[in-house]
Amino acid sequence: MADDMEERIMIIPLRKVVDAPKRKRAPIAIKLIRSHVARHMKIDEKSVWLDTPINEAVWMRGIQYPPNKLKVKATRFKDQELVEVTLPDE
Repeated sequence: MADDMEERIMIIPLRKVVDAPKRKRAPIAIKLIRSHVARHMKIDEKSVWLDTPINEAVWMRGIQYPPNKLKVKATRFKDQELVEVTLPDE
C-alpha cells in the first residue's frame, strides 16, 4: 500500500432498509453505503465513488430485497480527496 492512499475493509449493515417501502429499498441501500463510508473515512458524501459491482450486488435480488449487510473495500486517495468503494478481492 502506498503512502498516498488508505484502504479499509468494512462490513456495512443495511438493516435499516427494512423500514423503507418495498419499492424504495435498493436505492436507499445505495445511499446508506455512501453515507456509512463517508462517515467512517471522514469525507463528504459527494467524494465517495461506488464501483459498478457494488451496485450490482445491491440490486441482485431486485429493488425489494437488498442484502442485509455488504462487505466492501474503501480506498482513500489523499491527493484527490476521493474514496473509491469496491468489492474486496476474496
